[in-house]
Parts: sequence; C-alpha cells; structure tokens
Amino acid sequence: MSEQGDGASAGELPGLDPERLTTWLSDARPGLVTGPLSGRLIAGGRSNLTYEITDGTSVWILRRPPLGHVLATAHDMSREYRVINALSGTDVPVPAAYALCEDGDVIGAPFYVMERILGTPYRTAADLEALGAERTRAISAGLIDTLAALHRVDPAAIGLADFGRPDGFLERQVRRWKKQLDASYTRDLPAADELHALLAKHIPVQSDTGIVHGDYRLDNVLVDDRDRIAAVIDWEMATLGDPLTDVGLLLVYKRMSALDLPGINDAAAAPGQLSETEVLERYCERGGRDLAHIGFYVALASFKLAVICEGIHFRHLNGQTVGEGFETIGGTVEPLLQAGIDALQENR
Repeated sequence: MSEQGDGASAGELPGLDPERLTTWLSDARPGLVTGPLSGRLIAGGRSNLTYEITDGTSVWILRRPPLGHVLATAHDMSREYRVINALSGTDVPVPAAYALCEDGDVIGAPFYVMERILGTPYRTAADLEALGAERTRAISAGLIDTLAALHRVDPAAIGLADFGRPDGFLERQVRRWKKQLDASYTRDLPAADELHALLAKHIPVQSDTGIVHGDYRLDNVLVDDRDRIAAVIDWEMATLGDPLTDVGLLLVYKRMSALDLPGINDAAAAPGQLSETEVLERYCERGGRDLAHIGFYVALASFKLAVICEGIHFRHLNGQTVGEGFETIGGTVEPLLQAGIDALQENR
C-alpha cells in the first residue's frame, strides 16, 4: 500500500487485536511472522478498514469490515481474498494474498492478510499537479488500460465462473442499491425515488459478462515511481456482471471531481487527465464494448455512489466510523442523485 496515513500504537487501534492476530497468523502461515505484530490504520478508506501490520522486519496489509452498522451483503472478506488470488498471474496487477480468517473471534470480524505493494493512491489534483501534466496523462491512460485488461479476463479461465450471477445483473443492481438505501435512510430523499424509477424503466441489454471491480478509480490503484499501475486494490464490491458499470462509475468520479463536492476526491480534475471522450475511446479500443447506453451506466453509478455515501453518513451519525473526513459526506448524496437523473435524460 502507500506510505500515507497516521500511525497508532497497538493499544489505540480500533478493530484490531495485534496479540491475537500474531498467534493466529503464526499458526495459519508458519514462518511468515518472526515476532509480535503492531500496526497502524491507513487513512483514506471509508468502508472496509485497512491496516498496515509489521513484525519489525516485514510489512503486510490487513483488511477487515468496518465497525458497527454493516449491511448483510457487504464487506465479504472471502470474496475479496478469492478474486485477488484468482487474478494473480493475469495482466491485472494485484497484491499476493497470504491468509484468510473467517473466524470473527480473532479480531472481532473476518479479515485477510496480503502483500504490501509500494505505491501511491493519488487522491487530489494537487498531488498530480506536482508530477506535471505529462506524467498525469500517463497515469490516466494506465488507469484505463488496466480496467480494460480486467474486463478482458475470462472468469472461467481463472476459476471465477461461479463468482457471481451475471444473468439479470443490471436489474439486481437497481434493486440492490435501493434496498441498501432503505436500510441506511437518515432523511427524506425524493430524488432517490425519482432516479430509482428511471433506472428501473431504462435498463439496457447487458454487455458481455466479465469481472466487475465495483469501485474502480484512481485512488483504488497504487501507482509506482515509474507512473505505472502497480496494483488494483479494494475489491470488496467485485463480482461477475456487466463491466460497463465500472466505466460508468469512473465517469461519475471524474464528473464529480470537477464540482468541489464534500467527500469527493478531486484527482480526476488535474491537468493532464484524459478527457471523458478520450477515456471512452481508449477503453473502447482496448475493451471492444458497445458504449451506446453509457448514460444508463453513469446514472446507475451515481445512484450507487449516493447510496454508499448515505450509508457512510448513517454510520458517522451513529459514531461508527474510524478516521477523519466523514462529517461532510452527507452533503454529497443529493448532488449525486441529481447527476444520475441528468445522465439518463441526456442519454435519451
């Protein structure tokens, strides 16, 4: 992972018990750990918690679900672990996965341990501006090339034929995100009902089945010092389905970054980034998919992101978030819903 984040002593780490973790990991992977583990929470994650752990000699990354309010179908550690394992050896760069623990008694929730990859998850335009427009463009192009590479992978060829239910994927996505919004409501959101109705009415014929990352964006990849994509991370929403949902979400992040909304990283607004037209053309050249209904995918992504933000807002109001930056996330929900409505209307 990156070198970003504030360190914390073992006794101050919520959601992690270094002593019990040391015992479990020593048994699960004999010889991997050479001493007591300590760790720190890595800043930036707003869903699953990510820790950097070390025995004083080696360093690894641990992922576990968030504290408190967890929706039933979210935060499945075994799915993250499985997809990372399966993609090892493909053209998609991923960390090596070392151990999965499904016993919630060890640290209070299931978790997995993976390789630490040195790299930067660029989150702000200022970070990229320091690199210059030429390097930023190379990173932006690499982001699209890596996404296209993921969508070219044959799931069955790497043991993921049963990783999801691609038939009816788009219909289920529309229903699923409405259900998750209903589970996290903190206020009336009339635009959510309007956007949901529009989505249900305008579902297109699905693109060919592929692996869907589910939250693909610049700060969910690690960029090495040669401006190459060193690893794709944060696979908590990965499944089989319509890969164009990843493209739609990437465009939403790009559009939102230009609006200075609370809780939305603005890296996609940095000089040198590929334009929206260039993103679509480059992806099409490398992925070969029909983008005629991209407005629907942008609208669905807007709805999904609004639901996720409302869920984070719900947890923050109930004191169940860890880290900083959550107090403004609720202000992002309504602009995202309106952006989704606009995208569907523009596409028609």
